[in-house]
Amino acid sequence: MKAEKTLLIENLLGRVNASPYFFVVDYTGLKVDKFAELRKRLAGAGAEIHVFKNTLVKKAAERAGYPDDIGAHLVGQTAVVCGGQDVCAAAKVMKNFTAEFEKPVVKAGVLDGRLLDASGIKVLADLPSKDVLRATLLGVLNAPASKLVRLLNEPAASLARVLKAKSEAA
Repeated sequence: MKAEKTLLIENLLGRVNASPYFFVVDYTGLKVDKFAELRKRLAGAGAEIHVFKNTLVKKAAERAGYPDDIGAHLVGQTAVVCGGQDVCAAAKVMKNFTAEFEKPVVKAGVLDGRLLDASGIKVLADLPSKDVLRATLLGVLNAPASKLVRLLNEPAASLARVLKAKSEAA
């Protein structure tokens, strides 16, 4: 039995180390078909949800160097959400699913080694997507260059307008 537990801890530790984030959710009362739907939605966001015994999750979290406070949230029927892609997308899926079915409840999480409470994860869910943030940043970076080009072209454009007006007047 000890070898099985060690193997499970190593499996979970591999998932935790490969992911920049880690959410602890309480899935009490969630039906199997709804859990499968949640798993499918999270997969679309590049995340996974797994159920492990709380003691195994505590041991894996300790070995991963997570804050000790995460252990306080590991009571009851808990599942672990982690993934290798966008943390905001996973948080958004959890928020939308909870709003739709009232379960599961996000208890806490860890992002880049720092403990987040449920409200912190909700803030992540409300952030715009990576693509929107990239487009906004690109627009901000591009604006000064566009203004400079317009400014440099204005004397030549003004001269062209004056010459056109003179030619039409004549």
